[in-house]
Amino acid sequence: MHLLAIETSEVACSAAIWSDGNVMERYREQPRGHSELLLPMIDSLISESGISKLQLDAIAFGRGPGSFTGVRIAAAVTQGISFGLDIPVVPVSSLQALAQGVYRSTTHQQVAAAFDARMHEVYWALCSADADGVMQLQGKEMVCAPGQVSQPQQEGWVGAGSGWDAYAEALSERLSPWLEQQIPHLYCHAQDVAFIAAHALSQGDASVIAAQALPLYLRNNVAKKSLHSSVCSKPTSDP
Repeated sequence: MHLLAIETSEVACSAAIWSDGNVMERYREQPRGHSELLLPMIDSLISESGISKLQLDAIAFGRGPGSFTGVRIAAAVTQGISFGLDIPVVPVSSLQALAQGVYRSTTHQQVAAAFDARMHEVYWALCSADADGVMQLQGKEMVCAPGQVSQPQQEGWVGAGSGWDAYAEALSERLSPWLEQQIPHLYCHAQDVAFIAAHALSQGDASVIAAQALPLYLRNNVAKKSLHSSVCSKPTSDP
């Protein structure tokens, strides 16, 4: 299997090639300019890997939640490549990918993933590793005030992501009975998007066509704060 993956949901911009279990990645932390960085990263990976674009079986992308601009860039580039090469798309939760990165680097199997959603809110998900070492969402992703995030049912959780950098005190208080530690200053990697997508493809039912490669924002209105910021919103895809 040859798979291209991209991730631009937050500050970090990255692309990766997954080839039968081997992975190559380009990664850079830069607040702006992802649209300028991403395509050269992809071209560089294609050149170095020796895999032509025509050999790609699918493309995966971090579909959010995250930065409005970031997830739009990832979706747009993904759709363009998918249409151009006539290959399927695997959308992957960016929060799930962050948790996968924690597992890859630390072997922690329970991750409370949080992105700073601005406006005194976080994008939030609880993720646990399955028997294959793939992080799986436990419950729904959400956007809400740090003091209203969902709580786990057992101990041994690790907090990670920009939401923990911004709201460590409030989140720690909310999860104090179950929290083991915090890992600061972590961002998503395309190689983790690729790992999740490759496993999902091996299960046979994870891909969509290019037109269905849509970003997930969680907020119904990305420009204005909800009138009820203490109530968590349910996931919504942008049409």
